[in-house]
Amino acid sequence: MATPDPLFNETLLLLAGAVLAAPLFKKLGLGTVLGYLAAGVVIGPILQLISDPEEVLHVSELGIVFLLFIIGLELKPSRLWQMRGDIFVLGTAQVMLSGLALTGLTFLSGIASWQGSVIAGFGLALSSTAFALQILSDNGESNTLYGRRSFSILLFQDLAIVPLLALVTILGAGPGGESQSLLADFARATLAVALMVLAGRYLLTPLFQVIAKAGAREVMLAAALLVVLGSAVIMQMVGLSMAMGAFLAGIMLAESSYRHELEADIEPFRGLLLAMFFIAVGLSLDLNAVFSNLLLILLGVPIFMLVKAAILYVICRLWGSNHEDSASIAVLLPQGGEFGFVLFTTAVAAGLLTPAVSSLLIASVTLSMALTPLGAALARRFLVRETREEIPEDFEGAGADVLMVGFSRFGQIAAQILLAGGRDVTVIDDSANRVGQAATFGFRIYFGDGTRREVLVAAGIERAKIVAVCTQKQEITDKVVDLIRAEFPDVRLYVRSYDRIHTISLRAREVDYELRETLESGLLFGRKTLEALGKSEAEAAEIGDDIRRRDEERLQMQAADGISAGLHMLHTSPVRPEPLTKPKRAHAAEEHDPA
Repeated sequence: MATPDPLFNETLLLLAGAVLAAPLFKKLGLGTVLGYLAAGVVIGPILQLISDPEEVLHVSELGIVFLLFIIGLELKPSRLWQMRGDIFVLGTAQVMLSGLALTGLTFLSGIASWQGSVIAGFGLALSSTAFALQILSDNGESNTLYGRRSFSILLFQDLAIVPLLALVTILGAGPGGESQSLLADFARATLAVALMVLAGRYLLTPLFQVIAKAGAREVMLAAALLVVLGSAVIMQMVGLSMAMGAFLAGIMLAESSYRHELEADIEPFRGLLLAMFFIAVGLSLDLNAVFSNLLLILLGVPIFMLVKAAILYVICRLWGSNHEDSASIAVLLPQGGEFGFVLFTTAVAAGLLTPAVSSLLIASVTLSMALTPLGAALARRFLVRETREEIPEDFEGAGADVLMVGFSRFGQIAAQILLAGGRDVTVIDDSANRVGQAATFGFRIYFGDGTRREVLVAAGIERAKIVAVCTQKQEITDKVVDLIRAEFPDVRLYVRSYDRIHTISLRAREVDYELRETLESGLLFGRKTLEALGKSEAEAAEIGDDIRRRDEERLQMQAADGISAGLHMLHTSPVRPEPLTKPKRAHAAEEHDPA
């Protein structure tokens, strides 16, 4: 029997750790993040079952990349502009004040020179984007005011890694060393950002339109991964963080018709890799460094977390947050972050920190990450909010009154009625041609497969008041209805029915409202024909109403007793009901026939 590849065995261990730890810690009320950390500590430092924890950490950092891409997809540039005060005022104040305070504490501890203390202090000032956003997501607080302000601070910290890495170069090179090189790096970074903005505006949407027309879902997935990873690598090549590159790519696609499909494709990778990142943080914890400097860590970690928390609380209060929001931000962001690992490692290479001090700092950051979920849980228990203050939903395409699945002729007419009535409508359709045509007329329409749960979630089904299923094929309609009834049982479903038998089937599924696509138009056509043959408008309307009433009565009988029920009504009515079999060529040309 062949021996399994060690890499394969280690992958199984990591997956098993995630599967076992997440539900256990969630059940205990400690959160999935702490569960992943604990799994990493057990698998790595305690049992030593992983040969190269640093490699796992390096690969799993892609989870942060995917996380920032999805966040970018949900932030329109206009929304980002509205957050500029929180980003640049709160963010700048937090990084500068925390960095200076922690620099002083590090220098007083005597573990590094003043140059090394500057890098250590500002490295500890950076919080963990992955940890904080995961905690907000787990608690459903991403869209609260304090959640948005927390994200703004984290976003500025991600931007701050660029000048901090440049600061390592300056301090390592000595006075007057690298100014020309730094200017060149800044120019390259600016050019790369400008090129990304142009590419997002003029190249990405046409690219996805071509791929969508090809109809190969795996190619759409490959294109999504290419965009995320490609933008991340480009930004890394010019000195920016990979996460920032992915974030920019997401913002550029935030108003694209394909963003819901992209979000649904990327989300599984984001979730899995982010879990692996938290496990890898636990794997990389150096227990020897912790135990050999136990007293210093036990004193130092609480002190630097308290200093950051105090600064965060004060600046948030000064910026207008109430006590509860300020305290929530303070307990959410006091930990060190993943970019601290990068900064400390770079400082060792530049000779500003010794390897021993770097290990001490990395262990302190890791321990602070482990303490954060506990602090956040305690804050939720003791901070009582009378009402949860949420900012208005401003995600393009999510949270509309009506989510419409399918945009053929029937859906187009219904959407016009809804829009004329002042209601918001989000439409998803899997035809690239229809998406392109409808978008030119101002409809809020997105490319997406309505039979996929993750696409429906990305399109805002959890915030929609009604879901209108207007797909033109009966089997697709049934698939969408069954999925929604199983996954979102409280959603109100309005459904386009194909024919009489389909109507009975939909009523058995307990949809809130259904309508045969030809019923009302056929009744109106018959009324107008009667009027042309001499009947008065009132007489024609009365006949039409009688036909509708009798049809509904027979439908109710058929729904209860089978399709043959109600045949006796044929003998009491001067009319015969519509055929019970499908026309062979029905809807053959609907795909290309505009409303």
